[in-house]
Amino acid sequence: MGMEFLYFPEDKTEYIPAIIVLIIFAIGAGVVMYFFIKHSKKEADKTDEHYQQNIDKREE
Repeated sequence: MGMEFLYFPEDKTEYIPAIIVLIIFAIGAGVVMYFFIKHSKKEADKTDEHYQQNIDKREE
């Protein structure tokens, strides 16, 4: 009995596919995060520009 659902292989080369998949997903997550940040900055700049235009119109 015990913890039969845990499996730790004696042959450590069985970890290689899992490590490769982990690296691929980590790189993918980094790329997606980069694009989210880039898009977010563009939206913030647009919002600031729009806000500044509204302020300029009110001052006239």
